[in-house]
Amino acid sequence: MTHHMLSRRSFTGAAFAMATGLPGLAFAQASWPTKPARVLVPFGAGGIADITARIVAERLGDKLGQRFVIENQPGPGGINAARATLAGGNDGYSIALFSNGTAVAAGLFNNLRYDPVKEFMPVSTLGYFDFVFATGGDSRFKTLQDLLKEARAKPGSLNIGTIATGSTQNLSAELFRSTANLDAKIVPFRNTPDVILAAMRGDIDLAIDAYPAMKSNLEEGKLRALGTSGEKRSLVLPNIPTVAEAGLPGYDVTSWNAFFVPAGTPQNVIDILNKATIEVLAIPETRKQLLDLGIEAKGATPTELAKKLSDDIAKWSEIITKAKIDKQ
Repeated sequence: MTHHMLSRRSFTGAAFAMATGLPGLAFAQASWPTKPARVLVPFGAGGIADITARIVAERLGDKLGQRFVIENQPGPGGINAARATLAGGNDGYSIALFSNGTAVAAGLFNNLRYDPVKEFMPVSTLGYFDFVFATGGDSRFKTLQDLLKEARAKPGSLNIGTIATGSTQNLSAELFRSTANLDAKIVPFRNTPDVILAAMRGDIDLAIDAYPAMKSNLEEGKLRALGTSGEKRSLVLPNIPTVAEAGLPGYDVTSWNAFFVPAGTPQNVIDILNKATIEVLAIPETRKQLLDLGIEAKGATPTELAKKLSDDIAKWSEIITKAKIDKQ
């Protein structure tokens, strides 16, 4: 190819970019994606993260003209999915789904085998969701204030059920106990159904888990929501006060899912993926599908996401240390 041909092609491309008002982006759009991309999810199929990823991936495929294929790589600390993403290279075709659990893992594992801050670059959040503080439908506790009043009057009597030690739900209970300065027992269960069953039976006084896991039992009155964990009221339970409103100012646990790519991924690829993700999240049907899961669809700039991850790593590391949870 001659220098003249190169110059002419470059000029034509530059002219197109100027005409469309997208300097530099025109080239990127033509060059990525040109083949299917993989989205590595650190959880099994059917969970909140997996379904979220599938909803967004399908719409990204429609928008960008290539498939975004979900690959489930469950394992402790998200290690399997993160390592698989890194092994896929930094050309934009291997995308990691990180979550609040990634921030927890950074403080919980002595050897995480990947560095979510140094080895990855943020793209955008997909959505945020709260945890629900619930008790059995027949419980004597009608409000969170009722529960706090009795727990303080009878130290050591309150039992809080969550899934495994070190999970976000479990650490949310630790934060609740320390913020309220309660003498209470946190009981870890093997899985969410066991937590919910224990709450309905009255074996535990309080269960903390995600809304989708509790939805049907809440609607049927087998569980009663006392509070939600976020800074503001949940979009799916707007009549339920936040834990902060119910008597613990400053309490805030908001979980999230987000896209990250390996460090060194070209900036124009990150820009395209960020823009497309935010546009996909603005589609009414996407928002409705995610809200049915209890998720508020919301994108972010890479800078905002980087700060969220950094802040949450610091937050959960401190809670893990204060709770004297053994590192893995």
